[in-house]
Amino acid sequence: MRNAQDGARELANLRWGMPTPLERVRGNADSGTTNVRNPQYAHWQQYVGVEHRCVVPVTSFAEPSPKPNDKDPETGIQRNFWFALNEERPLFFFAGLWTPWHGVRKVKEGPGDHEVYGFMTTKPNALIAPIHEKAMPVILTTQEETESWLTAPWSDAKHLQRTARDDALIIVDKPATQIKVPAPGPAQGSLF
Repeated sequence: MRNAQDGARELANLRWGMPTPLERVRGNADSGTTNVRNPQYAHWQQYVGVEHRCVVPVTSFAEPSPKPNDKDPETGIQRNFWFALNEERPLFFFAGLWTPWHGVRKVKEGPGDHEVYGFMTTKPNALIAPIHEKAMPVILTTQEETESWLTAPWSDAKHLQRTARDDALIIVDKPATQIKVPAPGPAQGSLF
């Protein structure tokens, strides 16, 4: 969901992966940067205005198990831990950035015009850190947070890029292999 040119909100189906900083592009295609952690980096500064902010609706999200041998025996794919606000998996949002972009995402597709997006990330909370030690998505769980992300000047909105409370999420599904994570407290706050 993003701000439309006429000031209304619109749902848009965008391609995952913001344009990668040129010095980090490998080969003839830019596969995109899916997670933005350092918006103060010069490359990202062009995208922090309200015209490039969006929110990504989610009910749960996954992080792969950090144990290298925690793979599905049939597919060989790494198993996931799934996180949500609670067992009912109500709607919440990731803070995101989007932009129109012309370039090559896949060599076989050639150059094209795309609308692309990425999530904002931040330091992980105590629940996520044992599974993904580097980052977690910036989550917005109230109407006020969502509205601020979509409309506030960057000087105010940037404060939403913060670690979620340790009890903001719970694990709703996990691989059979156990990883020690803190016991969750009750999730608080509502979304509208």
